[in-house]
Amino acid sequence: MRLRDLGHTIGRLQPGPHNAITDVSGIAVGQTTLHDDTRGVYSGVTAIVPAALSMAPAVPAGLHVGNGYGKFVGATQLMELGELETPVLLTSTLSTFRAADSLLSWILDHATGPLRTFNPVVGEINDTWLSSTDLRPVTSDHVHEALCSASTGPVEMGNTGGGTGALALGFKGGIGTASRRVSLRDRQAVVGVLVQANMGGDLRLLGRTITPESIGLRRPGHASERGSCVVVIALDVACGVRQLERVAARGVFGLGAVGAAFSHGSGDYGLAFSSVPCESPRTLAPAELDSVFAGVLEAVEEAVIDGLLAARTIVTPSGRTATALPHEVLQRMVSLPGITSGP
Repeated sequence: MRLRDLGHTIGRLQPGPHNAITDVSGIAVGQTTLHDDTRGVYSGVTAIVPAALSMAPAVPAGLHVGNGYGKFVGATQLMELGELETPVLLTSTLSTFRAADSLLSWILDHATGPLRTFNPVVGEINDTWLSSTDLRPVTSDHVHEALCSASTGPVEMGNTGGGTGALALGFKGGIGTASRRVSLRDRQAVVGVLVQANMGGDLRLLGRTITPESIGLRRPGHASERGSCVVVIALDVACGVRQLERVAARGVFGLGAVGAAFSHGSGDYGLAFSSVPCESPRTLAPAELDSVFAGVLEAVEEAVIDGLLAARTIVTPSGRTATALPHEVLQRMVSLPGITSGP
């Protein structure tokens, strides 16, 4: 179930056909999920693969660090050069470095010529409250499977890939995705986002705050607020690096609309890149930037909510429970005063 299945929309802009980051031309997503109730392992890898990297050494990119309490491999070169040279991987916190090494091997295996250096990009969340028995479960095979299985169709959400062990806003979190069509001066563009939602705070939905306590559930997670959330944004316009940095910032800002706490222990990152390689990037006019910003904010909010709706309850062997957001809560809200459908 997605929010739109209940007749509700976020914002005014229209989504693409899949309402996913793959609506941006040339963007593929692959995922490997590790869900083992016997061993108590809930982890995985999500790979975002721009087709443009097969035609050019890099695409323009911008990074925004909302809170740097995290492990974002490749961050300094992204910020210094504004270039994305590899697919983007999202995984578990201590699997980050193994994933980066595996991405290096995958790139070398697929290179058409000699490589002296490149910058692998890997983001992560801390999912050790759920997946606590094996802190480094991701192997090279898992990474290669995610990369090789990447496709441009619908994207699985919830307990999948790098979101398998996630907690968000008091409920079981996970992978969420959405897209928006935006109007530029001379064409329609598409903005797509993918969110690895794993953050503290209280869920704000349809104008109301929903907490586990308010519906008779226990809040999962650590005693103190921890999290980490990575927002990846793709745009089918070859705009400049500085503008992409500003777009990336809106990815982090968008988390506030659904109630993210942005706590001390949360690593909150936004990465925006163009799916179009171009030596002469376009400078978006202020009105065009406003449209892109609006598309990002709407898509991030919807992606987080859809990720929560897609998630499934997990009970670990030790008895820890992360309860999924009950669908009946939203179904009841449809008839509450003050709740109206979007355009």
